[in-house]
Amino acid sequence: MRLPRPEHPNPQFQRSRWENLNGVWEFEIDRSASGEDRRLYQAKKYSRTITVPFCPESRLSGVGMTDFLNSVWYRRTISVKKDDNRIILHIGACDYLTTCYINAVKVGSHKGGYTSFSFDITDYVHDGDNTVVIHALDQDRSGLQPRGKQSVKCQSYGCYYTRTTGIWQTVWLEYVPQTHIERVRYYPDPVNGLLNIQALVKGNGRLTAKACYNGREVGSASVENNGENAVLSLVLREKHLWEIGHGRLYDLVLTYGEDTVQSYFGLRNVALDGSRFLLNGKKVFLRTVLDQGYYPEGVYTAPEEKDMIRDIQIALDAGFEGARLHQKVFEPRFLYHCDRMGYFVWGEFASWGLDHTELHALPTMLREWMEVLDRDFNHPAIIGWCPFNETWDLNGKKQNDEVIEMTYRYTKAADSTRPCIDTSGHFHVMTDIFDFHDYCQNPELFEEYLKKLEEENTVFCQIARRPTLRSRQTYRGGPVYVSEYGGIKWNTEKDQKGWGYGDGPETEEEYLSRYRALTEAILKNHKIMGFCFTQLYDVEQEKNGLYTYSRAPKFDMSVIREINSRTAAIEKTE
Repeated sequence: MRLPRPEHPNPQFQRSRWENLNGVWEFEIDRSASGEDRRLYQAKKYSRTITVPFCPESRLSGVGMTDFLNSVWYRRTISVKKDDNRIILHIGACDYLTTCYINAVKVGSHKGGYTSFSFDITDYVHDGDNTVVIHALDQDRSGLQPRGKQSVKCQSYGCYYTRTTGIWQTVWLEYVPQTHIERVRYYPDPVNGLLNIQALVKGNGRLTAKACYNGREVGSASVENNGENAVLSLVLREKHLWEIGHGRLYDLVLTYGEDTVQSYFGLRNVALDGSRFLLNGKKVFLRTVLDQGYYPEGVYTAPEEKDMIRDIQIALDAGFEGARLHQKVFEPRFLYHCDRMGYFVWGEFASWGLDHTELHALPTMLREWMEVLDRDFNHPAIIGWCPFNETWDLNGKKQNDEVIEMTYRYTKAADSTRPCIDTSGHFHVMTDIFDFHDYCQNPELFEEYLKKLEEENTVFCQIARRPTLRSRQTYRGGPVYVSEYGGIKWNTEKDQKGWGYGDGPETEEEYLSRYRALTEAILKNHKIMGFCFTQLYDVEQEKNGLYTYSRAPKFDMSVIREINSRTAAIEKTE
């Protein structure tokens, strides 16, 4: 069997000595969630198999069971040759509460379904064959864990899709020297042609960084260190800016003691100036599209690396320059291709499912969000953060504003280099950008509502048009981003089934006319800094994509591209 997803899962932090553990594992569905009591971690054999890294709900996993799977177990044998290195077991993502056993001994646990984590298994393995067991407990309907767009009903419906349980990203082993780099943060300075590096290290040594561009060395620096933190500044002899459509990545080699890490970085900065968004000091209009990150065969997981590249390319083909990566934390390999292709994205969290009306949601939220910020900090393609999306009332209770505010404050403390939208759409508490969602399907009314921003300095969006909610969504100035609009239903199957916003057009000409009018209403507004169209492709029963779920174009994308590429009014202003 060909190894599924054989590529290294994190090109920004790659060592030469690693082993991909994807492929066939033994698998057990623990319907009663009693596996711990029954000591399934000691079992000699499980009843079925699964193909990792695909979730059991997916067809590619070989299981294809879409009912609720509250508890699942994985088992396989690995061969280890012990030496002076530490042996680290990495799991790209596993939903939700993961416990790892080596040779029937518990190594550790991790809570969170979207972020990468690892266990140092050095002291638990021996030369030769060893048994790895991974247990995932997933309680989608608890209100105590984020689930994004995963359905809380047995079947998918509306804008809720097939669930993902257990492992859904690559599992791998890594051999790491005793003295090594734990993690690193890059602070690029395009004005002065510098890369400032902050590294967390283990052991004493010399940290060295060497940067190359197109194969030629363009700078190096080193510093002696005898603590946990090492800091250095790397002066670049050549300045190549990361820009929209042009990744221009520098290769970077980091060494510390016997440890060598292959990495890369982009030279860019982002900022806000009044109502404008700046990239490298130049104003840009954000032409973005909503990307849900779902795949017909793999659900949360791209069948192959080329499928991730394709999703970026089809967005570019339609004239979009970036995306809101919606209600899902995308894998580092996808972000690498965004970096490489100059495709900017908003880093978002899968906040739906977490009860944001209670203060006890805060530690759950911050624990995993902190891991997101730390893991993805160095990606130049990420131009902003968005921890929450549409914090609707739950069971008649309003959001707890402290949860929203404290998450925003933590985000800014953890990363002062990017703007943060506290809760996309509503209800803003403390935010750098006032974004809103509006699925009005009448272009004339839509333009009329948007003009109130220019004429009255008022955001008259869907929420503001609801008398009972108006007082909870007040615009007080600052940059404005239409972060969801459109959602125009167009079902190529012509069976009138499926879900979308409002009444779908009758003809393709009517669709394109509506798309043009809605988009131009945004582009013509002098106070709007960007748009995000819903959405790039259909997902299961949701039929409002520009492409089908299999990524076939529904329309002539040159027409969509022409509409999207028109110069925005805010781009013309000084």
